[in-house]
Amino acid sequence: MIDAVRTLPMMVPRRVVTVFQAETMLMPKRESEMATRALARLEELLERPEPQTALVFVSAALDKRTRMFRLFAKHATVVDCGAPEDVAAAERWVRTRVAAAGVEIDSAGARSMAVLAGFPDRPRNDGKSGDVKRLRGEIDRLLLYALGQKRITLDDVRELAGPAALQDDWAMTNAIESGHTGDALRQLALMLDAGAAPEKILGQLGWVVRSKFPAVAPGDVRPAVEALFRTDLDLKSSGGDPRVLLERLVVELCAGKRSRVAGRRW
Repeated sequence: MIDAVRTLPMMVPRRVVTVFQAETMLMPKRESEMATRALARLEELLERPEPQTALVFVSAALDKRTRMFRLFAKHATVVDCGAPEDVAAAERWVRTRVAAAGVEIDSAGARSMAVLAGFPDRPRNDGKSGDVKRLRGEIDRLLLYALGQKRITLDDVRELAGPAALQDDWAMTNAIESGHTGDALRQLALMLDAGAAPEKILGQLGWVVRSKFPAVAPGDVRPAVEALFRTDLDLKSSGGDPRVLLERLVVELCAGKRSRVAGRRW
């Protein structure tokens, strides 16, 4: 990111660099020497910005007590875009975000997503509302699950919502083996929400490809292995949000398995 910011614009007066889901960078979940060095370089960038580059961070709410937020308040322009305060506002937010992807969603489905994300029926006096970050993640998962559909229904939302607790550590791999994308994504979400390490989940997916694909989908072994290596590299190099990277991999593995299952139906 810093290399991109320091690169001079070409044939235009200003270069624009946008960082999405910046909260994963600004508030890392795990303390490490690498994360500390990265934040130190970011602090230097904020204190000595590149005059010919506009750097935009798109982030969920940040803790205003942190040093990083204070640096943003001092050296940058902070724009609070607000957040839905109740179910009705969250439902409108869901429908707008889904529409931006060229898809429609039933009102009941949008409302169900708002309720699942913890939004109250009416604004609370303490200013707290539902989990916007979780809601955004659920929408991304839903759009991935409903890829190719023009309309998302309440049944689609329920299909992805799942139970509140994970019952079987291998339910995700079993769903992939059967080609059931919705079940696999739901189980993946439950594993991540329960605190499973992305590296452990990737190991399970690797086991499925090595042990099961040669028998159930031999034609998909090579692209599945390539997808595994790509995801492994992205995870190790912070090439994206681990949840999104694993969801993409699960969809790819399930898509190959579905094509094999469909080919046997006549």
